[in-house]
Amino acid sequence: MTRRLLTLLFVVALAQASDMTSAAQSPEDELTLPSDLSVAEWGRVIEVIDGDTLVLATGKQVRLVGIQAPKLPLGRRGFTAWPLAPEAKVALEVLTLGREVGLAEGDGATRDRHDRRLAHLVTREGLWIQGRLLEMGLARVYSFSDNRAGVAQMLSIERAARASGRGIWSHPFYGLRKANDHDALWPLIDSFQIIAGRVAAVHEAKSATYINFGEDWRSDFSLRIASADRRAFRDAGIDLTALAGKLVRVRGWLSAYNGPSLKVDHPEQLEILD
Repeated sequence: MTRRLLTLLFVVALAQASDMTSAAQSPEDELTLPSDLSVAEWGRVIEVIDGDTLVLATGKQVRLVGIQAPKLPLGRRGFTAWPLAPEAKVALEVLTLGREVGLAEGDGATRDRHDRRLAHLVTREGLWIQGRLLEMGLARVYSFSDNRAGVAQMLSIERAARASGRGIWSHPFYGLRKANDHDALWPLIDSFQIIAGRVAAVHEAKSATYINFGEDWRSDFSLRIASADRRAFRDAGIDLTALAGKLVRVRGWLSAYNGPSLKVDHPEQLEILD
């Protein structure tokens, strides 16, 4: 049996499992387009590049905004495919290839730095593609400060898939990291991670707010929120200075800033768990 056929069978089985889970646990409208999004145009899909990128008959390349599917090398030298990357691509093919999809948007950016169209996708039958991929466990929520529509719903779907261990959530490559285990975080610098832990202290300076997860800010994991971004958190009802002692989950690209650190610039990156 070929790898392609095995992958297709895996995706079909995962879709069936997602269908049963949805019917048992999810609201009927969970996988319909969120109310803060509307379809701007329709197009027919002629090619799927990977689990979150496709091409329309017009030649327009579309990046599914708000999610990150497992990555394929796509010609990058030395790049190793992430686990379940072929499965994510096949899933998007099954959902969209040869079909008309609606390109939906909110009030955010509609182009990325590669000049790809940024959009949420919906089928003629009303299925929200981002929601479906998240439900199958073949993508993570990957939001931006200039494109936040639908993120709250996507986080909810992701949580359910992770709790069920579907798709990527059964693989250690995508595991949740512990904020207090900074030795394990160092090798993950320059990668996208989801990290959970209890906040030890918050320091608000003129230029930024620093959220520390250990006693030594020079080596322990921390978050940085620029002063220009603090208003977005206030508008969302989040008091950054009151996070000390709170259990939180954050996501973003891990960098080295003293210790391992994440730059956080919009509220959806930070979930307060208690």
